[in-house]
Amino acid sequence: MCEICKATRTAVSQSASHGPSRRAFLRGALTAGVSALALPSFLSRPAAAQDMPANVGAAGRRTLIRGGHVLSMDPEVGDFTGDVLLEGSRILDIAPSIDAGDAEVIDATGRIVMPGFVDTHHHQFETALRSFLPDGIMFADPTRPGEPNYLDDILGKFSMVYRPEDVYISQLFGGLSQLDAGVTTVLDVSQIHHSPEHSNAVIEAMQAVGRRGVFGYFEGYGPDLQYPQDARRIRNEYFASDDQLLTMLMGGEAYLPDVDPLDLWNLGKELDLMVGLHVVGSLGMQAKMDELIPHYTDKHLFIHMTGMSDAAWDRAQEVGAHVSLSVPIEMQMRHGMPPIQKAIDMGMAPSLSVDVECTMTADFFTQMRGAITLQRAMANQIALEEGPKAAPALLSSREVVEFATINGANGLNLGQKTGSLTPGKEADIVLLDANALNVAPLNNVPGAVVTLMDRSNVETVLVAGEIKKWKGALVGHDIPALRDRIIASRDYLFETADVEIPLFD
Repeated sequence: MCEICKATRTAVSQSASHGPSRRAFLRGALTAGVSALALPSFLSRPAAAQDMPANVGAAGRRTLIRGGHVLSMDPEVGDFTGDVLLEGSRILDIAPSIDAGDAEVIDATGRIVMPGFVDTHHHQFETALRSFLPDGIMFADPTRPGEPNYLDDILGKFSMVYRPEDVYISQLFGGLSQLDAGVTTVLDVSQIHHSPEHSNAVIEAMQAVGRRGVFGYFEGYGPDLQYPQDARRIRNEYFASDDQLLTMLMGGEAYLPDVDPLDLWNLGKELDLMVGLHVVGSLGMQAKMDELIPHYTDKHLFIHMTGMSDAAWDRAQEVGAHVSLSVPIEMQMRHGMPPIQKAIDMGMAPSLSVDVECTMTADFFTQMRGAITLQRAMANQIALEEGPKAAPALLSSREVVEFATINGANGLNLGQKTGSLTPGKEADIVLLDANALNVAPLNNVPGAVVTLMDRSNVETVLVAGEIKKWKGALVGHDIPALRDRIIASRDYLFETADVEIPLFD
């Protein structure tokens, strides 16, 4: 066992009987070295849930989710109050009533049963920096002297001092937080690949979370940088099979200095990977994206797509590229107006993504409400100024749930596995409490999900048939111990970056 794992195990063991010393022990363990990335086994303690059915998700095991309000997101399956039958990791049947014999039963009465949310763009390594930049924008503004911004402070300062263990705990803690909120699939855009050890930390933390994910291999900096050529090792070592919970995407940014984006795109093609990149008009990217138009493919995922030319949009639609929108962040951080109406008008089925928790929460209820209220605000204003006939159709609650589920799954090339409740797909399912004080009485299922609910309504979560959250509690993780560990990492990052924690600023 590595030294940091031994130290951390000892710390938590002693903390059971000497509570006040726990943080000191954990902080010492965290800073003991950079060799240990895997979380020790003591941090996998089952949640106290005596009534949780055993072995759900195991091969051959049948489980019946009974009597829920099924929002399938599959038009052929439909929506109704009824049952979902699982066998092992997959959905076997969905119907108003299923006689499942001796199957284990999960009572879903008063619950909405729907596919888990799919986040198509999240910088999880920044979890330790949550709320540091609540009022910041993406780049320096001379009218805001001295105020921190994303490019200079988050990427230019904080990211440079991350050790592999800092990467690991932020990835793990952020991933578990989203799993707790019903996000069962994520594309992690990890711009923290300063060394192969940093890359390994990202992947191993994603594995430890236990949800479906796409590892986005984006850039890094520093003397130990092996980007982008280390993509070959990573693909071979961790992603030799695409039939697993985690898959891989190649970062192909068009704004990196001294890097030809076509070299990155071609490397993605060589490794048979999707290619993802930020496309931000306020960073002056329109000309570069116009130059790259002939090279767009259906394996490209364009994040934000603000301020792009009609020619770029036409080409993206023509080849079937995917667009990921981070609506609250785009509005908050000066990316440019979110092109939600453009994507809708072109029939491009955009997805939603959370972007950065240093500025905005990563739950998907916030993302859905941000998207629907922005689109409807713009459309309603046109109706008021020019008449209803001139205005685009108003986005509906069901449509924005599509953005948050099946569109995201298709955009990550995972639509054959997840994104809807469809027989044969993997059972990535959330049960949302519709009897809760903030929802009851339930009158409209998609409307309640989008306009009323929050993460407190996420009662039970399954990934590939396995229960990850049961009746309000995550299963298999000691959250207080993990919280101490990320606090210790946060303290190290701020101290090393020589930044004061702005608790009330």
